[in-house]
Amino acid sequence: MSAAKKSSPKVLLIGFGNVGHKLLEIFSKEKNKFPNLSFFDPRFVGIFTKSHGALVNKSGLDLKTALRNFSRRNKFSSNHQDFSKLSSMEAVKKLNYNTLIELSTLSINEKGEPSVTYVREALKRGKNVVTANKGPAAFAFKELTELAAKNNCKFLYESAVMDGAPVFNLFRNDLKGCKITEVSGILNSTTNFILSKMEEGETLENSINEAQGLGFAEANPDYDIEGWDATAKITILANNLMGAAITPLDVEREGIRDITFTQIQNAIERGYRLKLVCRAWYKDKKLQTRVSIEEVPSDHLFSTVNGSGSILRVETDLIHPLTIAQEKSDLYDTAYGVINDLLTTIS
Repeated sequence: MSAAKKSSPKVLLIGFGNVGHKLLEIFSKEKNKFPNLSFFDPRFVGIFTKSHGALVNKSGLDLKTALRNFSRRNKFSSNHQDFSKLSSMEAVKKLNYNTLIELSTLSINEKGEPSVTYVREALKRGKNVVTANKGPAAFAFKELTELAAKNNCKFLYESAVMDGAPVFNLFRNDLKGCKITEVSGILNSTTNFILSKMEEGETLENSINEAQGLGFAEANPDYDIEGWDATAKITILANNLMGAAITPLDVEREGIRDITFTQIQNAIERGYRLKLVCRAWYKDKKLQTRVSIEEVPSDHLFSTVNGSGSILRVETDLIHPLTIAQEKSDLYDTAYGVINDLLTTIS
């Protein structure tokens, strides 16, 4: 598409954490770094945070000004000309937009709310939805997928698993005729980073702090450490690729909080590495799911995944196992997954 024919979908953004910031930076002050996005100029008509204010402009916000305003006080100032008192839910239901980008944080105790409702209400209006939040696809996959089909719009969540790696796009388009029988992988970059650091002698706490400083661990890392993030991801994979109808609460779960340096070193001395591995497979025609610490042989592909990397292995009934690996993922990867989905909404 030529620069003379720019595509400018109207976007409502809910959730303004690290990924939301990076997304706006890419479309504003970093725009010249990515020439293959020159044709694409989404108009952000609203930006809504959980508790730090909101901006609305039906013609499209000035993203550089919005970022500058937020950085000064870690919130949107009430004296900003586009400041809005609408709630996020009111914005979803009332504003004029083509696509909702939903980037709020995962909630397990609330079973994906309020993000599930944001997505549901947008789809009811026939609006496309792009989300990096695992909650909607983990807790309401069937309902939201059917709602999108009914209203002729898209429900996309590429960044929910393996950041920007094209997992769902790949399997949606390139494994026609295959039945997926098993998926496994290292899917939580934060815990993999922490375990890698602990192998070097770092404490759990210091490793968490470093991951937070690099931007890919949340301020509250409990969902990572306790295995909930990984559990949500294997749930989405099982629902999307294997026809399951489960939630994270159905998955056998283990985290890394109690792992010690001694355990890690003992495993290494015996030729293994400790990894938090996600699995979904069929046993006697019944789907099984699990997230647990495993001793992975040092010559196994999973042992090659270091730091913030991740890996997914897929088995089918027709072709030999297929493996996708991602190295050193960061905020650009997650933001790219969102952009990829956003581009899909206009294709």
